[in-house]
Amino acid sequence: MTAAAAYDTYTQNNIQIESPEKLIEMLYEGIIRFCSMAKKSIEYGDIEKRVYWTNRAVAIFVELINTLDNERGGEVSHYLGGLYNQQIKFLNESNAQNSAEHLDVVIRVTKELLEAWREVTADELA
Repeated sequence: MTAAAAYDTYTQNNIQIESPEKLIEMLYEGIIRFCSMAKKSIEYGDIEKRVYWTNRAVAIFVELINTLDNERGGEVSHYLGGLYNQQIKFLNESNAQNSAEHLDVVIRVTKELLEAWREVTADELA
């Protein structure tokens, strides 16, 4: 699945998204869900599903990288770009090594990003 296809899937399935902020939240939730499914696939020994779910998570990170605004975002955009690329590296290593450990790292980091995103967007909406 390409990054554009991942984005299209989310926008098609969620026509009534309230805002771009909500879309980012949903993308983070998708990464967590897909990584969890990849972990289950490792447990069940299903290589095809592991690759499928991992690739879906990678596609979301690629889309997040493509949407960063380095001119306006400055250091934050630069930091997030590096962080997203690191998560892609962990996902690829998980696939290559058939290891859930790297998936655990991605899940933990994404949960922290989601929590921080919710705090920031809640402050902006208040």
